[in-house]
Amino acid sequence: MRVPLSWLREYVDLPAGESGRDVAARLVRAGLEVETVEQLGADLKGPLVVGQVLSIEELSGFKKPIRHCFVNVGDANGTGEPQEIVCGATNFAVGDKVVVVLPGAVLPGPFPIAARQTYGHTSAGMICSARELGMGDDHNGIIVLPPEYEPGTDAIELLQLVDEVLDIAVTPDRGYCLSMRGVAREAAAAYGLPLADPALLDVPPANSYGYLVKVADPAGCDRFVARTVTGVDPAAQSPIWLQRRLQKSGIRPISLTVDITNYVMLEVGQPLHAYDRSRVDGPIQVRRANEGETLTTLDGTVRKLSTEDLLICDNSGPIGLAGVMGGASTEITDPVTDPETGVTTGSTEIIIEAAHFEPVTIARTAKRHKLPSEASKRFERGVDPEAARAAAQRAVDLLVLIAGGTAEAGVTDIAAPHPVRTIAIDADLPDRVAGTEYGRETVTRRLQEIGATVAGADILEVTPPSWRPDLTDPYDLAEEVIRLEGYDNVPARMPMVPPGRGLTEAQRFHRRTGVALAAAGFVEVNNYPFIGEAALDALGLDAADTRRRTVKLVNPLNDEEPSLRTSLLPGLLGALRRNVGRGNTDLAIFEMGTVFLPKAELSVAPRLPVDRRPSAEQLAELDAALPHQPRRVAVALAGERLPSGWWGKGAAASWADAVEAARTVARAAGVELTVRQAQYAPWHPGRCAELSVAGIVVGHAGELHPRVIKALHLPERTCAMELDLDLLGADLSGRVSGPPVSGYPVATQDVALIVDTAVPAVEVETALRDGAGELLESLRLFDVFTGEQAGEGKKSLAYTLRFRALDRTLTADEATAARESAVAAAAARTGAVLRGA
Repeated sequence: MRVPLSWLREYVDLPAGESGRDVAARLVRAGLEVETVEQLGADLKGPLVVGQVLSIEELSGFKKPIRHCFVNVGDANGTGEPQEIVCGATNFAVGDKVVVVLPGAVLPGPFPIAARQTYGHTSAGMICSARELGMGDDHNGIIVLPPEYEPGTDAIELLQLVDEVLDIAVTPDRGYCLSMRGVAREAAAAYGLPLADPALLDVPPANSYGYLVKVADPAGCDRFVARTVTGVDPAAQSPIWLQRRLQKSGIRPISLTVDITNYVMLEVGQPLHAYDRSRVDGPIQVRRANEGETLTTLDGTVRKLSTEDLLICDNSGPIGLAGVMGGASTEITDPVTDPETGVTTGSTEIIIEAAHFEPVTIARTAKRHKLPSEASKRFERGVDPEAARAAAQRAVDLLVLIAGGTAEAGVTDIAAPHPVRTIAIDADLPDRVAGTEYGRETVTRRLQEIGATVAGADILEVTPPSWRPDLTDPYDLAEEVIRLEGYDNVPARMPMVPPGRGLTEAQRFHRRTGVALAAAGFVEVNNYPFIGEAALDALGLDAADTRRRTVKLVNPLNDEEPSLRTSLLPGLLGALRRNVGRGNTDLAIFEMGTVFLPKAELSVAPRLPVDRRPSAEQLAELDAALPHQPRRVAVALAGERLPSGWWGKGAAASWADAVEAARTVARAAGVELTVRQAQYAPWHPGRCAELSVAGIVVGHAGELHPRVIKALHLPERTCAMELDLDLLGADLSGRVSGPPVSGYPVATQDVALIVDTAVPAVEVETALRDGAGELLESLRLFDVFTGEQAGEGKKSLAYTLRFRALDRTLTADEATAARESAVAAAAARTGAVLRGA
């Protein structure tokens, strides 16, 4: 919302010396977001005056039209003689009043003006366009002024070229600030000054002879005001003051009727629409669209309507998308002047519509048709339903004043009953929330300043104003008091933290996990937790896969990603793809974060108090309403894991590196990870490992399926791993202890076992560990062999077993006995046979 300071002063008597930056500072202190303060005409210097064109000589022989003019500028040039000016514009004639800048002046840029020789003549000044004066981007021709201004009149003051404009970023809950009325109310409260409310007008009551309106959907349109003005002069133009206020507010002047509706919208905050009554067929109707209906909107686009769209109709069908854009069939016609008779024709009978529409309906319609407008932007944030009558009256008054129209006596005002919203608030609630003392009088005064009605003593009965639909509970009112008193006045006190608690075991585990992966060469990334069906499709997940059951967001940031993630892999693989696209070919990245798994039964989260700690029951109820949010870690690898160099060729990242990353995380948790072959999307069915702890599956690792790699445009043989940290660290009971260290020598024994090809190596390894007993320090698989020597359907697994005691040097017999015990256990469990036996 662009707010000209000169316009703001019309409603609030700001101190004379207050600059735009001073006002902006006050508004920011009150909670508004003032992004910039634009200085209009800061480098403008006169003389800049009104001139009257006395003669025009068309110069020929040039590539573009050139005119040699004499212009009467009164006494502004010090001589009273006509000013000689060469101009390239052709949209003015002899006798027209124009804006002339004389030598010695400076235009915005800065662009100094001096007399000069051009096209064989002296040009002592310049006839100005709107763009040259900083009034807008229109550079098609120079400004032609109304005939009533005398030559020599100061054009800087006439065109209001010097001003300051505050650009305010209005948040969705402050829709009332999309108007001068709303911003003026905030400024009045910030300065402690009275407000001249532009909506306080004498409005005649509704009667039975207003224009006939039928509202078939009172839920979508709970108020509709219609007024009619006849005898409008189609040749009447918007006065300079009205055009300049629109331009400073960022709206291009179009025609008188349209300019008035836009002006009133900016002033009061109520969007209006004007209809040419001669083009409206019968009563105006408000209803939902029927299946198959279409509407040609003012932008000339034929739009296929949805049955959810709210329409303005007449007997011929739709004539407007309610609250979004009007239809072309009832558009106010542009004035046309007959060059022979000089008679101007156009719309002379105007119907003014001022309605209040349901915000969600308007927001969905604007989004569905990709048709954002100044009107829809206000309706979807909430418009004051009580302002409709005043806004319509203001538009009627301006049409009568400027265009010479006559207001018909008929007033249409259809209003659905609105229950009075009353909020009970403890008078000391703002004190308790802010941790300071305001007092009942201050609380009452501040609530009255926002337009609320306040009654009561210790418990205040507050009726919020009609333009503040965002005020729904006591804490909203407390926030209003606190912000108007100034957030900078809220005392800063550090909370008292009980000493000696430190991090929880889970937090320590998460830190150890990140440090361990970083030490292993992985780089941490952080991605947004949003996901869409396209990402799940790319992972090759079946329709029945539980990861497709997601938590949908009510208001997603991106329509293509409307849900919360159920896996870390889509975001992580997307980060890997972006890095590869930027030339980083050797990657090892990881992410730790939560995923969101919907619960079978949904419940509504309670509203928790802010002045005290919630009770255990309240926290439990809140937790029950939230989706399950386990914490996970995932890694992705591509390119070379060991780099190539002068020392030789490197090693490409493989599924084994992804599995080793999982083991790294398991060691940080102090648990033993069991690795088994599995088939689980999105991994390659022959290169996928199932990761488990104590029989509980905690994740998967391996090489991604080729179809997934192709769908996501990833490098070949990309590998990934994902683990559930909550399951992995479920049994954390204390610090992770390191392995015991013995000062005695190690006894190494190798063993090669023949087993069936279908027997997983992990089962053989588990049996060897259990059979070897406490003397076993480590066990490593160093060779897997298949072939004729192993036998058909058989494979050979070769292990190195390291034995060591903490209190003595082992004898050969002890080491051999432990080895034989391990082999016996493997034979009993897996049918293993000692190779060569």
